[in-house]
Amino acid sequence: MRISALVPAALAASTALATLAAGPALATSCAEEISTLERRLDSAGAEKVTGKEPPGGPTSSHSDKALAQPPGGKPSDPSVKPSASGVQEARDLVQKAKAEEKAGNAEGCRNTIMKAKEKAGALP
Repeated sequence: MRISALVPAALAASTALATLAAGPALATSCAEEISTLERRLDSAGAEKVTGKEPPGGPTSSHSDKALAQPPGGKPSDPSVKPSASGVQEARDLVQKAKAEEKAGNAEGCRNTIMKAKEKAGALP
């Protein structure tokens, strides 16, 4: 009788531990998302859209997956077409997200970063 009572408790405990262990691996901190978006907004693609070189010069992702040139053609969704004003709005939203992240408002930070990504559009 005792063993049958321990089995469900042991299963519940192992499930809880597995969930806790997987949680941080699945989540991305807002600070990481901010950093990633800042690199996009300071890229050569953003410079091409805005016509202005970012402060400190354009950056590179230094990723093995980065393309040497942007893909040809146009985005299938015209609403993701980047614009100079959209890039500037995205930069302003990144500053807001930084303040939210610093204040410990993780949900607000992520929501602001999502808006910033939408404003930036599909940068070349």
